[in-house]
Amino acid sequence: MTSHTPAVPPGVSGGGTPAVPPGAPQEAPPVLAEVVRSGFTEGHHRGTLVLLAADGSVEFALGDPGAPVFPRSSNKPMQAAAVLRAGLDLAGERLALAAASHSGEGFHVDLVRKMLAEHGLGVGDLRTPPDLPLDQVEAETFLAAGGTRERVVMNCSGKHAAMLAACVLNGWPTDTYLEPDHPLQRLVHTVVEEVSGERVAATGTDGCGAPLMAISLTGLARSFRHFVLAAPGTAERRVADAMRAHPEYVAGTRRSDTWLMRGVPGALSKMGAEAVQAVALADGRALAFKIDDGGIRALGPVLARALELLGVTAEVRERIGRAPLLGGGVEVGAVRAVF
Repeated sequence: MTSHTPAVPPGVSGGGTPAVPPGAPQEAPPVLAEVVRSGFTEGHHRGTLVLLAADGSVEFALGDPGAPVFPRSSNKPMQAAAVLRAGLDLAGERLALAAASHSGEGFHVDLVRKMLAEHGLGVGDLRTPPDLPLDQVEAETFLAAGGTRERVVMNCSGKHAAMLAACVLNGWPTDTYLEPDHPLQRLVHTVVEEVSGERVAATGTDGCGAPLMAISLTGLARSFRHFVLAAPGTAERRVADAMRAHPEYVAGTRRSDTWLMRGVPGALSKMGAEAVQAVALADGRALAFKIDDGGIRALGPVLARALELLGVTAEVRERIGRAPLLGGGVEVGAVRAVF
């Protein structure tokens, strides 16, 4: 990985200046990626992106990164920090799994079961919706073996196991641990506001049923920067260190977050549903983006291009950024970033 200050791409506002003045009619977000099949552009993915310099200032922005979004699972490091602040003693793979959108591989599910059992809990205490493994290869293997949708297999089960364990430790109700006014969720709310430097703009319900706090993409990037630069021993730094040491527990063996944290020393990376992505590098540079239509297929190419602007090596970028289009089983095009 090399370090340099990226040039501001065409159409990008530098220094964090919004492209649209406050109070003006909102325009469609800019195109971040195009879909090219057989040399013909058949579609586009619009979105918003922000890049922070090492000092935390906005280096450049595409669209309006000050507008609130739901970070989806990119907020899991904050939720994991909250369970540590609640007194739960997690470390290593267990803490990484508490911040995970895991693939549902055997080692993920086995550790979730152990985490529950260690606190007198069982899979019946989880309030995650029954689901199949997130990873397509793992899902096919799971179904071929006669598996059916289970709560413990759902990609957020590690986070929920940690939340339940924190409730047991503090004597908090476990049957209502997903209610926004539950003591644990109020603590999550506090952590989100502290590390993002923003007030939560809205609260909704995530796909797993947990409360979801809206912040801006700038706030999300700032949060990840906070985690990598936090003092050793703090809840935020403990989460970042666990995720970076055990990225396969954060994602899986075939996932881009794993590849990035393995390939770029000190990088912290977490994607979320609806094509949200946040990354921080060891020196405090950070990025966050969201594809407006939620098109996950555009996430890799956009992430690879953003990492290029950060000076990340081509080897890592190429593995993350491939998004081929097939025709008759043969590669005939790709989704590619255009900024």
